[in-house]
Order: sequence, then structure tokens, then C-alpha cells
Amino acid sequence: MHVVIDTNVLVSSLWSKDGSPAKLMSMVLDGILIPCYDYRILTEYREVLMRPKFGFSKAEVDSLLDWIESYGKSVVSVPLNVNFIDEDDKKFYEVAKYCNAKLITGNLKHFPKDDDIISVNEFWDKIQ
Repeated sequence: MHVVIDTNVLVSSLWSKDGSPAKLMSMVLDGILIPCYDYRILTEYREVLMRPKFGFSKAEVDSLLDWIESYGKSVVSVPLNVNFIDEDDKKFYEVAKYCNAKLITGNLKHFPKDDDIISVNEFWDKIQ
């Protein structure tokens, strides 16, 4: 299954190793879920994960992002004519639509109503 992981889910997965986002990322790292991304998403991941307030090491961030680049699906998505509350979130939607992937986010309200945009908990409900 192809997925697009919103940055807030990625941060949560590193912050709490026992939470649902971490379990989701374990499925990604085990190759069960294939992360889709583009250069804009990787840039945001790196920028956010390296913020001092999170305290993640450069090695930890590099390792995770190198893995995503090596085993994920890199795409150049098609721009979509959809208005967003926060235009920075649009890239995740565009990549998800391009890849026919589930977009997994902690901020559902930032995205249009769409059955393929789900929270981590909704993801678990759908696969169980």
C-alpha cells in the first residue's frame, strides 16, 4: 500500500516510540507500506525534524530520510487546483493523489474532505 506521511505524523513517530505513529512508521520501515514523496516533502521533513526543540540527532534524521529516499517512491506530482487553509500542506495532497495513496495526517482539518485522507487511528481501524 502506498502512503504519504504528513510531517506531524513523522515527528510523533520519533517522539514517542510506543505510539500509533511509531507503529505506522515500523510498517513503513518493514516494507509493508511504501512512502510516496517528492523533493518538497523531503525538504520539509528535514527542516522540521532538525528543529532544536525536537532534539533529534542529525544521524537519526539522516538515517530515516535516507531510508525513505532509498525505499520509498519518489514522484513529480501534478499541481492541483485546490485551495488550502495552509498552502504548505498542498504538496502532501498532490503527491497522495498522484500515487493513489492514503495520506496519513494528524491535521485532518487542514485538508479537503476525502476518504483517502485519514488520521493514524483511522488507518488502524481500516487495516484491522
